Amino acid sequence: MTASASLPTAGRRGDAGAPPAQGAKPAAKDGAQKTDSSEAKPADSRDRGKPDGGDKKSTAKPAPKRPPARPVRKLSARRRLQLALPPLAFATVVTAGLLYGWHNSDEGYLTPESGIGYALGIIGGSAMLVLLGYPLRKRLASLKIIGSVTGWFRLHMMLGVIGPALILLHANFKLGSLNSNVALFAMLIVAGSGLVGRYLYGRIHMGLYGRRAQISELQAEAESLKGAIEGTLSLPEALFAELDVHAKRAVGGQGSAAKSLLILIGLRLRSARLRQRLLMAAQAHIKVEGKRLGSSWLARRRHLGRVRRLLRQYFVAVNKTAAFAFYERVFALWHVLHLPLFAILVFAAVIHVVAVHLY
Repeated sequence: MTASASLPTAGRRGDAGAPPAQGAKPAAKDGAQKTDSSEAKPADSRDRGKPDGGDKKSTAKPAPKRPPARPVRKLSARRRLQLALPPLAFATVVTAGLLYGWHNSDEGYLTPESGIGYALGIIGGSAMLVLLGYPLRKRLASLKIIGSVTGWFRLHMMLGVIGPALILLHANFKLGSLNSNVALFAMLIVAGSGLVGRYLYGRIHMGLYGRRAQISELQAEAESLKGAIEGTLSLPEALFAELDVHAKRAVGGQGSAAKSLLILIGLRLRSARLRQRLLMAAQAHIKVEGKRLGSSWLARRRHLGRVRRLLRQYFVAVNKTAAFAFYERVFALWHVLHLPLFAILVFAAVIHVVAVHLY
């Protein structure tokens, strides 16, 4: 392994190893009285910023260094449970309401033409129209007075489930005229598309309402695990070079969603083979080193268990990077498809409402 060179740090005043300031006059060698560095006079302002004699032509500034990417912070099991409980409770209530309506659909309690059934249709249709508030708020900064983007997104997710559920209860789970059937099936397609988008959104974000993950953060997590493996084993350099090549395949450059899917599938197959080969090499290395150092059988087993755990975590992180690239491209395609479907839904709903009240 080649260790990365560390940048020199500026020395403090009085340190013997501190480099002289740029532009400072060198001390005289003959007959000069030694003085403490803290008493040295600062360089003349006219000399500051002047390049050295040999570097007069080099005026290019070094590129600023980017801070290292932060590894993805994993949520604890308790925190994941706290985040999952509200959506689970919401889904349970909606599912129970739909099951109750389906079970009593033949009783005639709800009719689309009048009463509670008619009111449910009005409320459900209004809820579907309010869904437009989220894309408008996200794209128009002038609408910030009506609430935050996060708040509108949460409302968008809730109404995207409540609206179709109320429409199904309004229709009493039965088909009607041609225009109502077109509106109903358009709504079901848009609702199904929304569920797919919800799944894709969760794959590329930190939780349902969390910030969007970055592929550099996933790569940093894999790189840190690779460093932990290198610090645990002294295997040949070629084996660790294979880990770098394997991690580069996870990104695969720019391409379509189909290409990203092929990369993801191929990477998972290579991961199993490469992990098994590295594990066998690590097992042989630990056995030889354990005998040389006189380690006990139990200590060797613990060492091998740690290596096995690190390898598993590394390949999971690399596969997660490839999966992120795939889901990100699919999510972009979903955005292109979802909006036209919603426009068709609005058009079909308007025709249905006009037809019902005119005829």
